[in-house]
Amino acid sequence: MVFNPATQEQRFVLDHVAAIGELAATETFAAASDDLIDAVLDGIGRQAAGEWALLTRLGDTIGARWTPDGVTMPAGYRDAYQNYVAGGWGTIGVAEAHGGQGLPFVIQTAVLETLGTADLALALCPILTLGAIEALSHHGSTEQQAKYLPHLATGAWTGTMNLTESQAGSDVGALRTSAHPRGDGTYLITGSKIFISFGDHDLADNIIHLVLARTPGAPEGTRGISLFLVPKYRLAPDGTPGEHNDVRVASIEHKLGLHASPTCVLSFGDNGDCIGELIGPEGAGMRAMFTMMNNARLNVGLQGVQAAEAATQKAADYARERVQGYRGNSAVPIIEHPDVRRMLMRMKAQTQAARALVYYAAAQVDRANLGDHSARMRLGALTPLAKAHATDIGCEVGNLCIQVHGGMGYVEETGATQFFRDVRVAAIYEGTNGIQAADLVGRKLLLDQGATIQSLIDDMRSEAENSALVELINACETVTTRLLGAHDDDRLAASYPFLTMLATATCGWLMERQFRAADEPGCDPAFRATKQATALFYLQQIVPEALGLMAAAMAPAEMLYAVPAENF
Repeated sequence: MVFNPATQEQRFVLDHVAAIGELAATETFAAASDDLIDAVLDGIGRQAAGEWALLTRLGDTIGARWTPDGVTMPAGYRDAYQNYVAGGWGTIGVAEAHGGQGLPFVIQTAVLETLGTADLALALCPILTLGAIEALSHHGSTEQQAKYLPHLATGAWTGTMNLTESQAGSDVGALRTSAHPRGDGTYLITGSKIFISFGDHDLADNIIHLVLARTPGAPEGTRGISLFLVPKYRLAPDGTPGEHNDVRVASIEHKLGLHASPTCVLSFGDNGDCIGELIGPEGAGMRAMFTMMNNARLNVGLQGVQAAEAATQKAADYARERVQGYRGNSAVPIIEHPDVRRMLMRMKAQTQAARALVYYAAAQVDRANLGDHSARMRLGALTPLAKAHATDIGCEVGNLCIQVHGGMGYVEETGATQFFRDVRVAAIYEGTNGIQAADLVGRKLLLDQGATIQSLIDDMRSEAENSALVELINACETVTTRLLGAHDDDRLAASYPFLTMLATATCGWLMERQFRAADEPGCDPAFRATKQATALFYLQQIVPEALGLMAAAMAPAEMLYAVPAENF
Protein backbone atom coordinates (compact mmCIF):
# COMPACT_ATOMS: atom_id res chain seq x y z
CA MET A 1 0.00 0.00 0.00
CA VAL A 2 1.21 3.49 -0.88
CA PHE A 3 0.13 5.97 1.79
CA ASN A 4 -1.33 9.22 0.44
CA PRO A 5 -1.75 11.99 3.02
CA ALA A 6 -5.29 13.41 2.94
CA THR A 7 -3.90 16.94 2.65
CA GLN A 8 -6.53 18.40 0.32
CA GLU A 9 -9.37 16.96 2.40
CA GLN A 10 -7.80 18.21 5.64
CA ARG A 11 -7.41 21.73 4.27
CA PHE A 12 -11.02 21.79 3.09
CA VAL A 13 -12.29 20.70 6.51
CA LEU A 14 -10.04 23.20 8.29
CA ASP A 15 -11.51 25.96 6.12
CA HIS A 16 -15.18 25.01 6.06
CA VAL A 17 -15.79 23.03 9.25
CA ALA A 18 -13.19 24.35 11.71
CA ALA A 19 -13.39 27.89 10.22
CA ILE A 20 -9.64 28.27 10.62
CA GLY A 21 -9.80 31.71 9.00
CA GLU A 22 -11.76 33.02 11.99
CA LEU A 23 -9.12 31.71 14.37
CA ALA A 24 -6.29 33.17 12.29
CA ALA A 25 -8.00 36.57 12.45
CA THR A 26 -7.43 36.70 16.22
CA GLU A 27 -4.26 38.08 17.78
CA THR A 28 -3.58 34.77 19.56
CA PHE A 29 -3.51 32.72 16.36
CA ALA A 30 -2.37 35.35 13.87
CA ALA A 31 0.59 33.16 12.88
CA ALA A 32 -1.79 30.60 11.34
CA SER A 33 -1.65 32.11 7.86
CA ASP A 34 -2.75 30.24 4.76
CA ASP A 35 0.85 29.77 3.66
CA LEU A 36 1.88 28.40 7.04
CA ILE A 37 -1.05 25.97 7.19
CA ASP A 38 -0.24 24.69 3.72
CA ALA A 39 3.43 24.29 4.64
CA VAL A 40 2.56 22.36 7.81
CA LEU A 41 0.16 19.99 6.04
CA ASP A 42 2.55 19.42 3.16
CA GLY A 43 5.60 18.95 5.38
CA ILE A 44 4.03 16.48 7.78
CA GLY A 45 2.55 14.61 4.83
CA ARG A 46 5.99 14.14 3.30
CA GLN A 47 7.50 12.98 6.58
CA ALA A 48 4.66 10.58 7.31
CA ALA A 49 4.67 9.05 3.84
CA GLY A 50 8.44 8.90 3.56
CA GLU A 51 9.22 7.41 6.96
CA TRP A 52 6.38 6.54 9.34
CA ALA A 53 4.23 4.67 6.81
CA LEU A 54 7.20 2.48 5.88
CA LEU A 55 7.43 1.22 9.47
CA THR A 56 3.84 0.31 10.22
CA ARG A 57 3.93 -3.30 8.97
CA LEU A 58 7.23 -3.88 10.75
CA GLY A 59 5.72 -2.51 13.92
CA ASP A 60 2.73 -4.81 13.57
CA THR A 61 4.66 -8.00 12.83
CA ILE A 62 7.62 -7.50 15.19
CA GLY A 63 6.25 -5.05 17.73
CA ALA A 64 7.75 -3.64 20.90
CA ARG A 65 9.81 -6.12 22.94
CA TRP A 66 10.28 -6.40 26.71
CA THR A 67 13.79 -6.96 28.07
CA PRO A 68 15.12 -6.89 31.65
CA ASP A 69 16.61 -3.49 30.84
CA GLY A 70 13.38 -2.05 29.44
CA VAL A 71 11.32 -1.98 26.25
CA THR A 72 12.96 -1.86 22.83
CA MET A 73 11.16 -0.71 19.70
CA PRO A 74 11.56 -2.25 16.23
CA ALA A 75 14.43 -1.12 14.03
CA GLY A 76 13.89 2.30 12.52
CA TYR A 77 11.40 3.55 15.09
CA ARG A 78 13.84 5.59 17.16
CA ASP A 79 15.22 7.30 14.06
CA ALA A 80 11.73 8.10 12.79
CA TYR A 81 10.69 9.49 16.16
CA GLN A 82 13.88 11.54 16.55
CA ASN A 83 13.31 13.04 13.09
CA TYR A 84 9.82 14.02 14.27
CA VAL A 85 11.43 15.76 17.26
CA ALA A 86 14.06 17.48 15.11
CA GLY A 87 11.36 18.75 12.76
CA GLY A 88 9.58 20.53 15.62
CA TRP A 89 6.29 18.76 14.91
CA GLY A 90 5.53 18.23 18.59
CA THR A 91 5.62 21.97 19.26
CA ILE A 92 2.79 22.94 16.86
CA GLY A 93 0.00 23.48 19.38
CA VAL A 94 2.06 24.08 22.53
CA ALA A 95 2.08 27.60 23.98
CA GLU A 96 5.08 29.73 23.07
CA ALA A 97 5.74 30.31 26.78
CA HIS A 98 6.47 26.60 27.13
CA GLY A 99 8.64 26.19 24.05
CA GLY A 100 5.94 25.68 21.46
CA GLN A 101 4.72 27.47 18.35
CA GLY A 102 1.34 28.46 19.78
CA LEU A 103 -0.66 27.42 16.72
CA PRO A 104 -4.29 26.29 16.99
CA PHE A 105 -5.07 22.91 18.51
CA VAL A 106 -7.01 22.03 15.36
CA ILE A 107 -3.84 22.35 13.24
CA GLN A 108 -2.07 20.08 15.70
CA THR A 109 -5.01 17.71 15.21
CA ALA A 110 -4.37 17.63 11.47
CA VAL A 111 -0.67 16.90 12.05
CA LEU A 112 -1.51 14.02 14.37
CA GLU A 113 -4.07 12.68 11.92
CA THR A 114 -1.46 12.40 9.19
CA LEU A 115 1.07 10.73 11.47
CA GLY A 116 -1.47 8.29 12.85
CA THR A 117 -2.81 7.35 9.45
CA ALA A 118 0.75 6.43 8.53
CA ASP A 119 1.42 4.54 11.80
CA LEU A 120 -1.37 4.50 14.37
CA ALA A 121 0.74 2.87 17.08
CA LEU A 122 3.68 5.27 16.92
CA ALA A 123 1.44 8.34 16.80
CA LEU A 124 -0.01 7.37 20.17
CA CYS A 125 3.29 8.39 21.79
CA PRO A 126 3.02 12.13 20.96
CA ILE A 127 -0.68 12.07 21.82
CA LEU A 128 0.16 10.97 25.35
CA THR A 129 2.92 13.56 25.63
CA LEU A 130 0.48 16.31 24.69
CA GLY A 131 -1.77 15.18 27.52
CA ALA A 132 1.10 15.52 29.98
CA ILE A 133 1.85 18.99 28.61
CA GLU A 134 -1.79 19.97 29.10
CA ALA A 135 -1.82 18.84 32.73
CA LEU A 136 1.47 20.58 33.60
CA SER A 137 0.49 23.75 31.76
CA HIS A 138 -2.67 24.10 33.85
CA HIS A 139 -1.68 22.57 37.18
CA GLY A 140 2.13 22.42 37.43
CA SER A 141 4.23 24.86 39.42
CA THR A 142 6.34 27.48 37.66
CA GLU A 143 9.43 25.45 38.51
CA GLN A 144 7.96 22.22 37.16
CA GLN A 145 6.89 23.95 33.97
CA ALA A 146 10.38 25.38 33.45
CA LYS A 147 12.11 22.04 34.08
CA TYR A 148 9.88 19.75 32.05
CA LEU A 149 7.68 21.54 29.52
CA PRO A 150 10.36 22.62 27.00
CA HIS A 151 11.53 19.00 26.67
CA LEU A 152 8.00 17.62 26.50
CA ALA A 153 7.03 20.27 23.94
CA THR A 154 9.64 19.09 21.46
CA GLY A 155 8.98 15.44 22.25
CA ALA A 156 12.60 14.96 23.36
CA TRP A 157 11.00 13.58 26.53
CA THR A 158 7.69 11.75 26.37
CA GLY A 159 4.80 11.67 28.83
CA THR A 160 2.38 9.09 30.17
CA MET A 161 -0.72 9.02 32.33
CA ASN A 162 -0.91 6.39 35.08
CA LEU A 163 -4.44 5.80 36.37
CA THR A 164 -5.35 2.14 36.07
CA GLU A 165 -4.59 -0.58 38.61
CA SER A 166 -5.71 -4.20 38.55
CA GLN A 167 -8.56 -3.48 40.99
CA ALA A 168 -9.19 0.09 39.80
CA GLY A 169 -10.18 0.45 36.16
CA SER A 170 -13.14 2.73 35.48
CA ASP A 171 -13.50 2.98 39.28
CA VAL A 172 -10.38 5.13 39.70
CA GLY A 173 -11.28 5.86 43.32
CA ALA A 174 -10.31 2.30 44.27
CA LEU A 175 -6.60 2.81 43.51
CA ARG A 176 -3.97 1.86 46.12
CA THR A 177 -0.70 3.43 44.91
CA SER A 178 0.68 5.51 47.77
CA ALA A 179 2.76 8.66 48.13
CA HIS A 180 4.56 9.36 51.43
CA PRO A 181 6.15 12.76 52.15
CA ARG A 182 9.97 12.71 52.38
CA GLY A 183 10.18 15.95 54.33
CA ASP A 184 11.74 17.96 51.51
CA GLY A 185 8.63 18.60 49.44
CA THR A 186 8.95 15.38 47.46
CA TYR A 187 7.23 12.03 47.96
CA LEU A 188 8.14 8.33 47.92
CA ILE A 189 5.86 6.61 45.40
CA THR A 190 4.96 2.94 45.90
CA GLY A 191 2.61 0.78 43.87
CA SER A 192 1.92 -0.54 40.41
CA LYS A 193 -0.09 0.56 37.39
CA ILE A 194 -1.36 -1.44 34.42
CA PHE A 195 -2.29 -0.60 30.82
CA ILE A 196 0.25 2.25 30.60
CA SER A 197 0.67 3.07 26.92
CA PHE A 198 4.30 3.85 26.04
CA GLY A 199 5.12 3.37 29.73
CA ASP A 200 8.61 2.38 28.59
CA HIS A 201 10.49 2.56 25.28
CA ASP A 202 13.81 3.57 23.74
CA LEU A 203 12.55 6.40 21.53
CA ALA A 204 13.46 9.30 23.83
CA ASP A 205 15.90 10.15 26.61
CA ASN A 206 13.39 10.41 29.45
CA ILE A 207 9.79 9.51 30.22
CA ILE A 208 7.70 11.72 32.48
CA HIS A 209 5.03 9.68 34.26
CA LEU A 210 2.02 11.45 35.72
CA VAL A 211 0.83 9.13 38.47
CA LEU A 212 -2.33 9.13 40.58
CA ALA A 213 -1.67 8.09 44.19
CA ARG A 214 -2.93 8.52 47.76
CA THR A 215 -1.17 10.43 50.51
CA PRO A 216 -1.35 9.22 54.14
CA GLY A 217 -4.75 9.84 55.71
CA ALA A 218 -6.36 10.87 52.42
CA PRO A 219 -10.14 10.32 52.15
CA GLU A 220 -11.47 7.25 50.37
CA GLY A 221 -12.64 7.52 46.78
CA THR A 222 -11.63 10.11 44.23
CA ARG A 223 -11.48 12.96 46.80
CA GLY A 224 -8.34 11.40 48.27
CA ILE A 225 -6.38 11.15 45.03
CA SER A 226 -3.41 13.36 44.19
CA LEU A 227 -1.30 13.65 41.03
CA PHE A 228 2.48 13.21 41.02
CA LEU A 229 5.21 13.81 38.47
CA VAL A 230 7.54 10.80 38.42
CA PRO A 231 10.36 10.86 35.84
CA LYS A 232 11.98 7.64 34.66
CA TYR A 233 15.32 9.37 35.28
CA ARG A 234 15.74 12.04 37.94
CA LEU A 235 17.12 15.31 36.72
CA ALA A 236 20.77 16.14 37.33
CA PRO A 237 21.66 19.66 38.54
CA ASP A 238 22.06 20.79 34.93
CA GLY A 239 18.52 19.63 34.10
CA THR A 240 19.52 16.59 32.07
CA PRO A 241 18.41 13.02 32.83
CA GLY A 242 20.48 11.55 35.63
CA GLU A 243 20.09 8.49 37.86
CA HIS A 244 17.31 5.95 37.49
CA ASN A 245 14.23 6.71 39.62
CA ASP A 246 13.22 3.19 40.73
CA VAL A 247 10.52 2.82 38.06
CA ARG A 248 10.50 -0.67 36.58
CA VAL A 249 8.58 -2.08 33.62
CA ALA A 250 7.44 -5.48 34.90
CA SER A 251 5.95 -6.68 31.62
CA ILE A 252 4.15 -5.61 28.47
CA GLU A 253 0.80 -6.89 27.27
CA HIS A 254 0.27 -9.24 24.32
CA LYS A 255 -2.54 -7.55 22.44
CA LEU A 256 -4.92 -7.81 19.51
CA GLY A 257 -3.27 -4.83 17.82
CA LEU A 258 -1.15 -1.72 18.34
CA HIS A 259 1.85 -4.01 18.61
CA ALA A 260 4.30 -1.13 18.22
CA SER A 261 2.73 0.67 21.17
CA PRO A 262 4.08 -0.97 24.35
CA THR A 263 1.30 -1.35 26.93
CA CYS A 264 3.18 -1.68 30.19
CA VAL A 265 2.80 -2.87 33.73
CA LEU A 266 4.84 -0.36 35.72
CA SER A 267 6.11 -0.90 39.25
CA PHE A 268 7.06 2.13 41.33
CA GLY A 269 9.37 1.97 44.34
CA ASP A 270 10.36 -1.70 44.41
CA ASN A 271 13.53 -0.57 46.18
CA GLY A 272 11.88 2.17 48.22
CA ASP A 273 13.53 4.90 46.18
CA CYS A 274 10.96 6.22 43.66
CA ILE A 275 10.68 9.99 44.08
CA GLY A 276 7.78 12.05 42.81
CA GLU A 277 6.69 15.69 42.91
CA LEU A 278 3.15 16.74 43.76
CA ILE A 279 1.31 18.49 40.92
CA GLY A 280 -1.16 20.99 42.34
CA PRO A 281 -2.57 20.59 45.85
CA GLU A 282 -3.19 17.28 47.59
CA GLY A 283 -6.57 15.77 46.75
CA ALA A 284 -6.83 17.58 43.41
CA GLY A 285 -5.46 14.73 41.31
CA MET A 286 -8.66 13.91 39.45
CA ARG A 287 -9.18 17.52 38.40
CA ALA A 288 -5.66 17.65 36.98
CA MET A 289 -6.00 14.24 35.33
CA PHE A 290 -9.26 15.22 33.65
CA THR A 291 -7.41 18.17 32.13
CA MET A 292 -5.26 15.55 30.40
CA MET A 293 -8.14 13.27 29.55
CA ASN A 294 -10.55 15.74 27.94
CA ASN A 295 -8.27 16.64 25.02
CA ALA A 296 -6.92 13.08 25.02
CA ARG A 297 -10.44 11.84 24.35
CA LEU A 298 -10.59 14.02 21.23
CA ASN A 299 -7.27 12.56 20.14
CA VAL A 300 -8.59 9.04 20.69
CA GLY A 301 -11.55 9.96 18.49
CA LEU A 302 -8.93 11.10 15.99
CA GLN A 303 -7.48 7.59 16.09
CA GLY A 304 -10.78 6.43 14.64
CA VAL A 305 -10.26 8.84 11.75
CA GLN A 306 -6.65 7.68 11.30
CA ALA A 307 -7.60 4.01 11.10
CA ALA A 308 -10.56 4.71 8.85
CA GLU A 309 -8.51 6.77 6.38
CA ALA A 310 -5.78 4.14 6.19
CA ALA A 311 -8.29 1.29 5.82
CA THR A 312 -10.19 3.13 3.10
CA GLN A 313 -7.01 3.75 1.11
CA LYS A 314 -5.97 0.11 1.51
CA ALA A 315 -9.36 -1.23 0.43
CA ALA A 316 -9.63 1.09 -2.57
CA ASP A 317 -6.14 0.16 -3.77
CA TYR A 318 -6.98 -3.55 -3.57
CA ALA A 319 -10.39 -3.11 -5.23
CA ARG A 320 -8.82 -1.33 -8.20
CA GLU A 321 -6.25 -4.10 -8.67
CA ARG A 322 -8.17 -7.31 -7.91
CA VAL A 323 -9.78 -8.61 -11.13
CA GLN A 324 -12.66 -10.92 -10.38
CA GLY A 325 -16.00 -11.52 -12.10
CA TYR A 326 -17.61 -9.82 -15.06
CA ARG A 327 -19.69 -6.81 -15.94
CA GLY A 328 -21.15 -7.40 -19.35
CA ASN A 329 -18.69 -9.55 -21.24
CA SER A 330 -15.51 -8.24 -19.67
CA ALA A 331 -13.54 -9.31 -16.61
CA VAL A 332 -13.31 -6.32 -14.30
CA PRO A 333 -11.62 -5.23 -11.08
CA ILE A 334 -13.92 -5.74 -8.11
CA ILE A 335 -14.31 -1.98 -7.71
CA GLU A 336 -16.74 -2.18 -10.64
CA HIS A 337 -19.21 -4.36 -8.69
CA PRO A 338 -22.09 -2.51 -6.98
CA ASP A 339 -21.68 -4.15 -3.57
CA VAL A 340 -17.97 -3.33 -3.44
CA ARG A 341 -18.82 0.23 -4.46
CA ARG A 342 -21.37 0.31 -1.63
CA MET A 343 -18.72 -0.66 0.88
CA LEU A 344 -16.14 1.78 -0.46
CA MET A 345 -18.62 4.66 -0.55
CA ARG A 346 -19.66 3.89 3.01
CA MET A 347 -16.03 3.79 4.12
CA LYS A 348 -15.27 7.11 2.45
CA ALA A 349 -18.41 8.83 3.73
CA GLN A 350 -17.98 7.60 7.30
CA THR A 351 -14.31 8.60 7.32
CA GLN A 352 -15.07 12.11 6.11
CA ALA A 353 -17.92 12.44 8.61
CA ALA A 354 -15.70 11.35 11.51
CA ARG A 355 -12.97 13.77 10.44
CA ALA A 356 -15.46 16.64 10.30
CA LEU A 357 -16.80 15.79 13.76
CA VAL A 358 -13.36 15.60 15.39
CA TYR A 359 -12.03 18.74 13.66
CA TYR A 360 -15.17 20.65 14.61
CA ALA A 361 -14.70 19.63 18.24
CA ALA A 362 -10.99 20.49 18.10
CA ALA A 363 -11.83 23.98 16.84
CA GLN A 364 -14.04 24.45 19.91
CA VAL A 365 -10.91 23.85 22.04
CA ASP A 366 -9.30 26.83 20.34
CA ARG A 367 -12.38 29.02 20.70
CA ALA A 368 -12.71 28.04 24.35
CA ASN A 369 -9.05 28.97 24.88
CA LEU A 370 -9.87 32.38 23.40
CA GLY A 371 -12.46 32.86 26.15
CA ASP A 372 -15.64 31.81 24.29
CA HIS A 373 -17.86 30.31 27.01
CA SER A 374 -20.41 28.90 24.56
CA ALA A 375 -17.60 27.08 22.72
CA ARG A 376 -16.42 25.61 26.03
CA MET A 377 -19.92 24.33 26.77
CA ARG A 378 -20.32 22.92 23.27
CA LEU A 379 -16.94 21.23 23.52
CA GLY A 380 -18.16 19.45 26.64
CA ALA A 381 -21.10 18.01 24.71
CA LEU A 382 -19.07 17.20 21.60
CA THR A 383 -16.22 15.38 23.38
CA PRO A 384 -18.15 12.14 24.12
CA LEU A 385 -19.60 12.24 20.59
CA ALA A 386 -16.19 12.64 18.97
CA LYS A 387 -14.50 10.01 21.12
CA ALA A 388 -17.20 7.36 20.87
CA HIS A 389 -18.67 7.85 17.40
CA ALA A 390 -15.38 8.38 15.58
CA THR A 391 -13.89 5.24 17.13
CA ASP A 392 -17.04 3.28 16.31
CA ILE A 393 -16.56 4.45 12.73
CA GLY A 394 -12.90 3.43 12.82
CA CYS A 395 -13.95 -0.08 13.85
CA GLU A 396 -16.67 -0.26 11.19
CA VAL A 397 -14.42 0.96 8.39
CA GLY A 398 -11.59 -1.33 9.49
CA ASN A 399 -14.01 -4.25 9.39
CA LEU A 400 -15.20 -3.27 5.90
CA CYS A 401 -11.59 -3.15 4.71
CA ILE A 402 -11.28 -6.84 5.56
CA GLN A 403 -14.56 -7.56 3.75
CA VAL A 404 -13.49 -5.75 0.58
CA HIS A 405 -10.40 -7.97 0.49
CA GLY A 406 -12.55 -11.10 0.76
CA GLY A 407 -10.66 -14.22 1.76
CA MET A 408 -7.34 -12.42 1.37
CA GLY A 409 -8.52 -9.95 4.01
CA TYR A 410 -8.45 -12.75 6.57
CA VAL A 411 -4.86 -13.61 5.70
CA GLU A 412 -2.32 -11.62 7.69
CA GLU A 413 0.18 -11.18 4.87
CA THR A 414 -2.11 -8.69 3.09
CA GLY A 415 -2.13 -6.36 6.09
CA ALA A 416 -5.87 -5.78 5.78
CA THR A 417 -6.61 -6.79 9.36
CA GLN A 418 -4.19 -4.38 11.01
CA PHE A 419 -6.45 -1.34 10.88
CA PHE A 420 -9.30 -3.11 12.65
CA ARG A 421 -6.98 -4.74 15.19
CA ASP A 422 -5.19 -1.48 15.92
CA VAL A 423 -8.27 0.70 16.33
CA ARG A 424 -10.42 -1.72 18.31
CA VAL A 425 -8.94 -0.58 21.63
CA ALA A 426 -9.83 3.05 20.88
CA ALA A 427 -13.46 2.22 21.70
CA ILE A 428 -12.25 1.01 25.11
CA TYR A 429 -9.49 3.20 26.52
CA GLU A 430 -9.79 6.78 27.76
CA GLY A 431 -13.23 5.77 29.04
CA THR A 432 -15.13 3.11 27.13
CA ASN A 433 -17.65 4.30 24.58
CA GLY A 434 -20.40 3.23 26.97
CA ILE A 435 -18.89 5.55 29.59
CA GLN A 436 -18.87 8.35 26.99
CA ALA A 437 -22.59 7.77 26.40
CA ALA A 438 -23.22 7.79 30.15
CA ASP A 439 -21.27 11.05 30.42
CA LEU A 440 -23.41 12.57 27.65
CA VAL A 441 -26.75 11.83 29.32
CA GLY A 442 -25.63 11.85 32.96
CA ARG A 443 -23.45 14.97 33.06
CA LYS A 444 -23.47 16.97 29.84
CA LEU A 445 -27.25 16.79 29.37
CA LEU A 446 -28.13 17.56 32.99
CA LEU A 447 -25.43 20.17 33.63
CA ASP A 448 -27.58 22.98 32.24
CA GLN A 449 -30.91 21.17 31.85
CA GLY A 450 -30.19 20.41 28.21
CA ALA A 451 -29.46 23.99 27.11
CA THR A 452 -26.09 23.16 25.52
CA ILE A 453 -27.43 20.21 23.55
CA GLN A 454 -30.52 22.22 22.58
CA SER A 455 -28.21 24.96 21.28
CA LEU A 456 -26.44 22.39 19.07
CA ILE A 457 -29.81 21.11 17.84
CA ASP A 458 -30.96 24.66 17.08
CA ASP A 459 -27.81 25.43 15.11
CA MET A 460 -28.16 22.24 13.09
CA ARG A 461 -31.82 22.89 12.37
CA SER A 462 -31.11 26.45 11.21
CA GLU A 463 -28.89 25.16 8.38
CA ALA A 464 -30.25 21.69 7.56
CA GLU A 465 -31.95 21.26 4.20
CA ASN A 466 -31.96 17.49 3.61
CA SER A 467 -35.31 16.05 4.73
CA ALA A 468 -33.82 12.97 6.43
CA LEU A 469 -31.37 15.16 8.31
CA VAL A 470 -34.14 17.48 9.48
CA GLU A 471 -36.13 14.45 10.65
CA LEU A 472 -33.13 13.10 12.58
CA ILE A 473 -32.47 16.48 14.22
CA ASN A 474 -36.11 16.63 15.31
CA ALA A 475 -35.87 13.09 16.66
CA CYS A 476 -32.78 14.07 18.69
CA GLU A 477 -34.79 16.92 20.22
CA THR A 478 -37.64 14.57 21.12
CA VAL A 479 -35.25 12.14 22.83
CA THR A 480 -33.49 15.01 24.61
CA THR A 481 -36.78 16.19 26.09
CA ARG A 482 -37.67 12.67 27.24
CA LEU A 483 -34.27 12.02 28.84
CA LEU A 484 -34.36 15.26 30.81
CA GLY A 485 -37.36 13.91 32.71
CA ALA A 486 -36.30 10.26 32.86
CA HIS A 487 -35.01 8.19 35.77
CA ASP A 488 -31.29 7.37 35.86
CA ASP A 489 -31.66 3.79 34.59
CA ASP A 490 -33.87 4.90 31.70
CA ARG A 491 -31.39 7.63 30.72
CA LEU A 492 -28.50 5.18 30.79
CA ALA A 493 -30.45 2.55 28.84
CA ALA A 494 -31.03 5.15 26.12
CA SER A 495 -27.54 6.64 26.26
CA TYR A 496 -25.78 4.76 23.47
CA PRO A 497 -28.49 4.94 20.81
CA PHE A 498 -28.98 8.61 21.69
CA LEU A 499 -25.24 9.30 21.37
CA THR A 500 -25.20 7.66 17.94
CA MET A 501 -28.26 9.60 16.81
CA LEU A 502 -26.85 12.93 17.96
CA ALA A 503 -23.38 12.23 16.55
CA THR A 504 -24.84 11.16 13.19
CA ALA A 505 -26.98 14.28 13.07
CA THR A 506 -23.92 16.43 13.82
CA CYS A 507 -21.92 14.64 11.14
CA GLY A 508 -24.78 15.03 8.66
CA TRP A 509 -24.96 18.75 9.40
CA LEU A 510 -21.23 19.14 8.79
CA MET A 511 -21.30 16.98 5.66
CA GLU A 512 -24.17 19.03 4.21
CA ARG A 513 -22.20 22.18 4.99
CA GLN A 514 -19.26 20.77 3.01
CA PHE A 515 -21.56 19.88 0.11
CA ARG A 516 -22.53 23.54 -0.18
CA ALA A 517 -18.96 24.78 0.33
CA ALA A 518 -17.73 22.63 -2.56
CA ASP A 519 -19.82 24.79 -4.89
CA GLU A 520 -17.76 27.86 -4.01
CA PRO A 521 -15.49 29.30 -6.73
CA GLY A 522 -11.98 27.90 -6.87
CA CYS A 523 -12.80 24.39 -5.69
CA ASP A 524 -10.99 21.73 -7.74
CA PRO A 525 -13.63 20.09 -10.00
CA ALA A 526 -12.55 16.52 -9.28
CA PHE A 527 -12.48 17.21 -5.54
CA ARG A 528 -15.90 18.90 -5.74
CA ALA A 529 -17.47 15.93 -7.50
CA THR A 530 -16.09 13.43 -4.98
CA LYS A 531 -16.95 15.57 -1.96
CA GLN A 532 -20.53 16.15 -3.07
CA ALA A 533 -21.13 12.51 -4.01
CA THR A 534 -19.77 11.40 -0.64
CA ALA A 535 -21.84 13.94 1.28
CA LEU A 536 -25.00 12.88 -0.55
CA PHE A 537 -24.31 9.23 0.22
CA TYR A 538 -23.99 10.11 3.89
CA LEU A 539 -27.20 12.14 3.94
CA GLN A 540 -29.26 9.69 1.90
CA GLN A 541 -28.04 6.35 3.27
CA ILE A 542 -26.35 6.79 6.66
CA VAL A 543 -28.47 9.54 8.24
CA PRO A 544 -31.74 7.57 7.74
CA GLU A 545 -30.22 4.55 9.52
CA ALA A 546 -29.82 6.58 12.71
CA LEU A 547 -33.56 7.26 12.78
CA GLY A 548 -34.02 3.55 13.42
CA LEU A 549 -32.34 4.00 16.80
CA MET A 550 -35.11 6.21 18.13
CA ALA A 551 -37.14 3.25 19.40
CA ALA A 552 -34.23 2.12 21.57
CA ALA A 553 -33.55 5.68 22.74
CA MET A 554 -37.18 6.07 23.83
CA ALA A 555 -37.52 2.65 25.50
CA PRO A 556 -37.38 2.31 29.29
CA ALA A 557 -34.67 0.26 30.99
CA GLU A 558 -37.19 -2.31 32.25
CA MET A 559 -36.73 -4.61 29.24
CA LEU A 560 -32.97 -4.81 29.88
CA TYR A 561 -33.63 -6.34 33.31
CA ALA A 562 -36.33 -8.78 32.21
CA VAL A 563 -33.77 -11.63 32.21
CA PRO A 564 -32.11 -12.41 35.57
CA ALA A 565 -28.31 -12.11 35.59
CA GLU A 566 -27.85 -15.84 36.20
CA ASN A 567 -29.85 -16.66 33.03
CA PHE A 568 -27.47 -14.91 30.65
